[in-house]
Amino acid sequence: MSAEIDTNVELWKMKRLIKSLEQARGNGTSMISLVLPPRSQVAQTTKMLADEYGTASNIKSRVNRLSVLSAITSAQQRLKLYNKIPNNGLVVYCGTIITEEGKEKKVNIDFEPFKPINTSLYMCDNKFHVEALSELLESDNKFGFIVMDGNGSLFATLSGNTREILYKFPVELPKKHGRGGQSALRFARLREEKRHNYVRKVAEIAVQMFISNEKANVTGLILAGSADFKTDLSKSDMFDQRLATKVMKLVDVSYGGENGLNQAIDLSQEVLQNVKFIQEKKLITGYFDEISLDTGKTVYGVEDTLRALEMGAIETLIIWENLDVTRFSLKTISGEIIIKHLNKDQEKIKDNFTDPETGQDTEVAEREPLLEWIANNYKNYGSNLEFITNRSAEGSQFVRGFGGIGGILRYKLDVSNLGAEEDDFYFDSDDE
Repeated sequence: MSAEIDTNVELWKMKRLIKSLEQARGNGTSMISLVLPPRSQVAQTTKMLADEYGTASNIKSRVNRLSVLSAITSAQQRLKLYNKIPNNGLVVYCGTIITEEGKEKKVNIDFEPFKPINTSLYMCDNKFHVEALSELLESDNKFGFIVMDGNGSLFATLSGNTREILYKFPVELPKKHGRGGQSALRFARLREEKRHNYVRKVAEIAVQMFISNEKANVTGLILAGSADFKTDLSKSDMFDQRLATKVMKLVDVSYGGENGLNQAIDLSQEVLQNVKFIQEKKLITGYFDEISLDTGKTVYGVEDTLRALEMGAIETLIIWENLDVTRFSLKTISGEIIIKHLNKDQEKIKDNFTDPETGQDTEVAEREPLLEWIANNYKNYGSNLEFITNRSAEGSQFVRGFGGIGGILRYKLDVSNLGAEEDDFYFDSDDE
């Protein structure tokens, strides 16, 4: 489970990085984007950069020439940190960007993506090219496919546009008509038995292929085929329940084998694209159900949620991926630290930065986006973390009505009584 949750955090960090890189702009063509797939050679890339340096020395504009040469030098320095390209590839962004205040700022970033990157790219432009990273995000989920018909079965996975055939086997089943000398009943029984054994074999192999560490290793399963086998499999008691719950669609295809797989992928596109959407809807619907059942096992709003989190009471923490709240550590004159969570409007109010005891101004000891603090610390409180968007109706309702942050609790808890007597604006989490 923790690996899955870590992936959530990695994805969110990658999204945030992409967003900031996308918005960055520079003067002239002084921003370098370098993407190297896993099997690239460091020496080859170093030579390419040296050649580029030679070419850039001929740029007529002095300012542009110097900034391009500086960016290439930075890229070369970054590359020197690696003896070989990491297992998932390497991404380097170097250049001088113009900040919102109009000042120049150098950016040098190098990292190994969280999963293998298949693109090779070198661009010198007035912006960073992040398309390859965006594609990695889109193709995050891995789906399993079982294509079965009267001639055999094929097991495969699809992640983004990478398909992998895991296993296939042929089968010989008796046709419907009987042969002379056999009673129709006996023949039907034999036929039924062979079909039954075939479905059992497929169900057993499915477990070997799609279950690891006692849980499904794919986000969803598509069952495809030209006869009723796929339906028989989905309804069969022999089909492992952990996989049965992952079945997203049954698809009718005209062929078996690899052609059937290609056809099944085409016919499932819509379902595959909506999977993140469906997971999000399921999560938030579960949260709303807890509220409507009045279980007292939900919490929402920044302060209540964080208080419940610090108590270790939150099982699943749900946060909007664009929540714009900053965590401030304010130091009073007496040296005491006060933690405050403020949105953009609250940051403009001077009173939020004064010591309530003395009325004196406090000093900002530290400031950090709340999302970042949570991503780095949620594990210490034994919670699972789920980032959501506001693109589904449920997600949008959660963001607008509940402030984009909340949690499902392990046990019933009246948050309003947790040391907040002086604040009369905390509500019981299940009053909604």
